[in-house]
Amino acid sequence: MEAVPARARVYIACAAMAALLCLLPLPGVRTPWWAAALLAALYAGCERVARSRFVGISHPAGTFYPVLLAGAFLLPAPAAALVVVPGALLSQVAQRPVALRRVWRAAQLVLGVWAAAEVHRRLGGRDAVAAGDVPYALGPAGAAVLAFCLVLALLDGGILAVAERVPVRRAWRGLVARSLAPIAVHGLAGLMMAVLWRSPYGPVSALLVLLPMCVSWWAFAQYHRERAAHQATIRALVQAVDIKDGYTRGHSERVGQASMMIARELGMADERVEVLRFAGILHDVGKLGVPTRLLRKDGPLTPEERRVIELHPEYGHEMVRGIGFLGEARAAVLHHHERLDGSGYPYGLVGRQIPESARVVAVADAFDAMTSTRSYSRARPVSVALAELERCAGSQFDPVMVAALVEAVGRTGWHPAVTADDEETRPSRVPPPGTRLAGRPGAHR
Repeated sequence: MEAVPARARVYIACAAMAALLCLLPLPGVRTPWWAAALLAALYAGCERVARSRFVGISHPAGTFYPVLLAGAFLLPAPAAALVVVPGALLSQVAQRPVALRRVWRAAQLVLGVWAAAEVHRRLGGRDAVAAGDVPYALGPAGAAVLAFCLVLALLDGGILAVAERVPVRRAWRGLVARSLAPIAVHGLAGLMMAVLWRSPYGPVSALLVLLPMCVSWWAFAQYHRERAAHQATIRALVQAVDIKDGYTRGHSERVGQASMMIARELGMADERVEVLRFAGILHDVGKLGVPTRLLRKDGPLTPEERRVIELHPEYGHEMVRGIGFLGEARAAVLHHHERLDGSGYPYGLVGRQIPESARVVAVADAFDAMTSTRSYSRARPVSVALAELERCAGSQFDPVMVAALVEAVGRTGWHPAVTADDEETRPSRVPPPGTRLAGRPGAHR
């Protein structure tokens, strides 16, 4: 995302200005600046360690919210918001533009922590923390956590709507529900830190709360490393398919991208969107079990050769069924050539018997097949391909999935990360007279 739209830059600038206003000290309010400085240093150090090579957390869930929320429970709102700034502005950012992303992250957290601290103060939570009255402190702390979560969700949905032109209702759908539970756990840890901080044992005892949190973050990082290893294995399989069937090079990546667009348009959760991306990437992995001479054959296929190629969904399912995190992607690999009217393969499923993931991938697969140059056909314009999908909706493709792809492409365009340019520069093999596009398994009318 190196080219950030101007409207997104304006949105981020407005958020940054609002965050700067939140940092202005309140007149007549006594602020323990030493506590704010100590918490800011602790937060910056935790962020640095979390993203070090030892731990390796790069996901936003790795942010040390307990430290920030402890500041919201202990300090006036401007001082609590100031705790965010050093760690956010010095944090490591994997994607460009780095400076803009840091400013955006800092503005988000400053606004969220300020809102949490202000809600907590108005509900009398600071007095309960000072008195060590944990049962009474739970109510104000819960309200503060909810305010923190709502502000982050509001800003996240706004940037989606502004930067990526996601419809407003869909931009905020599910953001609070997905983030509230983990942030509530962080809030409980932050409350424990605040109570221990105000106890006779002092700030040092509050650091003990971070020990189990650090262990959980380390386990979280190990999970993501294992997931990254699985993804590397998946990409190796896809590269092997591309090498074996050179005339569809890059096809799997593009089908994964189109599947992701459909899933997002349907409002699916991020986790499920990622699974469907993997389903699109892996849908043809079973071609590794098909003889290369059949995949590269110039002429029409014999009935026996057709039956061999039509086994590739089952081969693919056997290859991926042991990868647990793929979930419903495995069903998509097996059933992506089924058709609503029952004329597909391998089992001739009809209508809703076909898993939803397979119906998504079927549309994405057909769309890329029509918009890419193959050995038996030239690439069609995107508009023509979408019109063909709409024509076949209801008989071959799920109309809901087709409509979602048409809407997504109409709004954002079709800009695949892996293009078919290299395919178009290869010499095209023209099929013999009478060979139809539908005559080869994997191709679509």
